[in-house]
Amino acid sequence: MAEAPLPAIRSLPSWLLGRAAARGRALVAGALAAEGMKMWHHVVLSAVRDLAPVAQADLGRSIGLDPKDLVGILNDLQGAGLVVRAPDARDRRKNAVSLTDDGARLLARCEQAARAANDELLAPLTAAEREQFTGLLIRISGTDG
Repeated sequence: MAEAPLPAIRSLPSWLLGRAAARGRALVAGALAAEGMKMWHHVVLSAVRDLAPVAQADLGRSIGLDPKDLVGILNDLQGAGLVVRAPDARDRRKNAVSLTDDGARLLARCEQAARAANDELLAPLTAAEREQFTGLLIRISGTDG
């Protein structure tokens, strides 16, 4: 099916970024699915690795995920033996989340799969163009990298 001729829209950087982002998400989601992982589950596992042990509330705030959604994802991850929740040593009223060894191994595979998907996304670019493109995205995204 041919795309509608909307040259004024299709030439906007915002539209092009949206298309590239959608393609990137689809490639990463497919790569993660091959490991039995969903996107948000991967994000949570990665954040737990970086922050652990981390209180659930702090974890949710760090990744911008609604507490109800986070509980569901943590239930899935704990049920699969990928994370553990235990009373927080600093505040026993809170749960602290940490990776299990299985969670760390799966996360390593998922990170490799996500890198490969991003390599596929950026395949048309040279190494220098990839570096420049990433730098430009950081500048316009409002993040500090």
